[in-house]
Amino acid sequence: MEFLRPADWEEALAIKAERPAALPIAGGTDVMVEINFDHRRPETLLDLTRIGELYEWEVGEDTTRLGASVPYTRIMENLRGPLPGLALASHTVASPQIRNRGGVGGNLGTASPAGDAHPALLAAGAEVEVESVRGSRLIPIDDFFTGVKRNALAADELIRAVHVRNATGPQQFSKVGTRNAMVIAVCAFGLALHPDSRTVRTGIGSAAPTPVRAKTAEEFLTAALEEDGFWDSGEPVTPAIAKQFGDLAAAACNPIDDVRGTAAYRRHAVGVLARRQLMWTWDQYRDPRHRRVTRTR
Repeated sequence: MEFLRPADWEEALAIKAERPAALPIAGGTDVMVEINFDHRRPETLLDLTRIGELYEWEVGEDTTRLGASVPYTRIMENLRGPLPGLALASHTVASPQIRNRGGVGGNLGTASPAGDAHPALLAAGAEVEVESVRGSRLIPIDDFFTGVKRNALAADELIRAVHVRNATGPQQFSKVGTRNAMVIAVCAFGLALHPDSRTVRTGIGSAAPTPVRAKTAEEFLTAALEEDGFWDSGEPVTPAIAKQFGDLAAAACNPIDDVRGTAAYRRHAVGVLARRQLMWTWDQYRDPRHRRVTRTR
């Protein structure tokens, strides 16, 4: 196995152009597991750990640009304000040691249906910045996942950063696992309220071949909140609306039976998570302090 360690981003792109099969490694929290268990044996590893810009972030007025290798610990410590859903998801990732090493770029590159960052990125409405020697482009998160552990990257492209819309309303993330830490999600759900556009977005993990949104549930809830004047009144969401939202979220799943859980359990659990998160986020939105901040952004 050949090990290449470029000194800067331009050198990394040049190597990837020359050797498209080279496997990028930064945190290594997924790649090294696959290598150690002999699930993957790449001819070339492309080590990106010397490229400092991948560990940087910038919070703009509307969007945060997150370098591909920013560790989950840094997201938890520094970005809870603009990216609350992603910060919550980061907190559920494995152990402190893994959170100190792993980043969102690696999660996206692996494109596992159970990736913890994916539901939060879907709910927030992110874009993935990728680049090659041919140029750069932004891939909407909705178009990024193309199959089981497959993504929209071309063979010569690398993930440089993720652009995530700053929160204008409450966000939540939670997952079901067989224990509290160091566990792959049985299923996961993320929800983001976007009061500025009076819309909601969701993300579902580990309950379909790819991370997905519950679009019918989103459309239902967006219409219900608007038609009944909830955004303006701040009245509690009714149990009937919460139940229907949960049922539609569960219907968006396409899970399998495996050693972590049955398909039926995953559907049920996603519905429960959706109902609970709707109530949690709406209680946050109803707080007059939060609504005042939201409306004056």
